[in-house]
Amino acid sequence: MFWTSLHKDITYRLEKQNHTLYDEVQKVLRVNKEERHLRGGAATRQKYHPEIE
Repeated sequence: MFWTSLHKDITYRLEKQNHTLYDEVQKVLRVNKEERHLRGGAATRQKYHPEIE
């Protein structure tokens, strides 16, 4: 439930209230989305093969 409210705040409401901050937040979210598959792969590798660094 918290995520839904947070997501709505940073995607809809913030754009109307502070467009400059909205643009900065969107950049951070875009980078996070582009990199999350890399972090997921690293976490899986660490879980199943902890000896490989």
